[in-house]
Order: sequence, then C-alpha cells, then structure tokens
Amino acid sequence: MQRRAFIKNSSLTVISISAFGSLNWNGHIFEGDTPTTTDILGPFYRPGAPLRSNLRLENSKGTPIVLKGIIFKEDGKTPVKNALVEVWHCDEHEVYDNTSDEFKYRGGQKTNSNGKYEFKSILPVPYKANPNDESSWRPAHIHMRVSVPNQQDLITQLYFKGGKYVNTDKWASAPQAVNRLLDVTENSSGVKEIVFNVIMSKEIPLEKEAYNKLTGLYQMDDNSKVEFIRKDDLLFMKRNGQLTAGLKYMGNNTFEGGIGFPKVSFELLTNGGTKAVVTTPTQSYVGEKFLKYSD
Repeated sequence: MQRRAFIKNSSLTVISISAFGSLNWNGHIFEGDTPTTTDILGPFYRPGAPLRSNLRLENSKGTPIVLKGIIFKEDGKTPVKNALVEVWHCDEHEVYDNTSDEFKYRGGQKTNSNGKYEFKSILPVPYKANPNDESSWRPAHIHMRVSVPNQQDLITQLYFKGGKYVNTDKWASAPQAVNRLLDVTENSSGVKEIVFNVIMSKEIPLEKEAYNKLTGLYQMDDNSKVEFIRKDDLLFMKRNGQLTAGLKYMGNNTFEGGIGFPKVSFELLTNGGTKAVVTTPTQSYVGEKFLKYSD
C-alpha cells in the first residue's frame, strides 16, 4: 500500500482497509490472508523484557510447557525472519511480575530464518482480576506481542481448550478468539506443548509528522490524563500513568485496541491543538493535548 499522509490541508486523511480474508491448508502449508486476531493488551505489559527463550524459574512448582510456532506474512505461507516475539503471563500463584528487574515469566526472542520461535515456560493459571468480584476470574492465558517491520504489530492472547473460565470470560469467549483456543499436548519428551502459528496483517502506514501531532499528554473531561506514546507502528495509551492499550491505525482518523476497544479518534483543531475522543464499551471521554513531546 502506498504511504499516505495522515495530515493534509489542515485535516486528517481518511483511508480504510479490509479486515478479513481467507486461509486454507493445502496439505503442506497454510495459504491465504486471514490475519491472527488481536486481543486486549491488559494492564501488565512491561516494555524492555530481556531477549531469552527460557522463562522457567529454577524453584517453580508450575507445569513446564513449550510454546512454539511460526510467524507468517499476511499471505499465510511466507515465514518472517527476525520478527520480535514477546510473551508474558502470570506464575503458578496467579501473580504477574510487574516490578522486579528479573522480569519473571517475561521475555522476547527473534524468529529464525524459518520464522520459528520457541519458549520454555510454565503453564499459567486462572486469576481473579478483582479480589472482591467473583465474576472477574480470567482463564489461564499467555499474552503475546509480535513486531515486524512493514507489517502491523500484533497484540493478542492465547487460551487453552477446556480451560476453567474460558466460557465466562468476555475476551476468551469472543468469536474473534476461536482460533486462539489452543490444545495442550505432550511432545516426545513428555513435556506439555502448545503450538501457535501467527499470520501478520497488513499495515496502514502513517508518517512521522502524524504521530508527532498525536503523541503527548491529554487532559480529559472526566478529570483523567491520557498519554499517547508511539512504539513502532502502535500508539500506546496510558491512563493516569497506567499502560492500558496498544492501538493500531484503522484509517478514518481512528486508532483501535484489541477486539475493537478502546477506539480513539483524533481531530486537529483550528488553534493548532489536537483533540482525542476515547470510546470504551462503557463510556466515552474527550480531551485536548496540553503537553507536546519534542520531535
């Protein structure tokens, strides 16, 4: 796709993209153009996890697993070399390591010449997102981010067939997650194994000038402060200092998080400022940028 300027004649360029295609197995390889579906970033992503393939801790009581797969381009058959694959998940005690320098159960690696990645870790367990709310239980899952130049970065989650709370979790039970409900099998060594092949999607390019006008700190009308930070082709969103979403550009002046939310629409104002409208399934709030980052 030809690069398009986001900003043109003091307005925002409108472009669009098809979201779905088709994928088939020809007996040897996958063929098609259906990208792997996205999921929410969640509140526990930590940039800067070390590059490593073994995430297991020496004294862990968790069930050892191997997570492996191949990263493909949008055609579903061309492996991607040197894609950065990041994973993170909770431990066997329902806890995420959000602060330590060890980055427990967090890591990244580059795919090899055949597009393959492989992590050693433990099987995560379900956890209660809100200690006071029985309905907040999340099923066991693994978060993944895949970054590839000239392809849309992917943020998604992997779930496990037959897992507790899968049917009651609004993200795991969403239609978009059906191909991310994975079997847990055993390999020849008797270790639990999970295979997850990823098909990247096409990127809608956005020029640096556009990101410069969007990134910064916004004062919202619900008294919150929202920060937008560019990382590769994603716009990360922080609310009141907490990283809450990784947004991809969808065209029509709009960015979107996993499974469609949050949605963020931007508008250039006649005074040179920028307005953001953030929409979630439960609320909408509006604000203007008051702190611009240097180019």
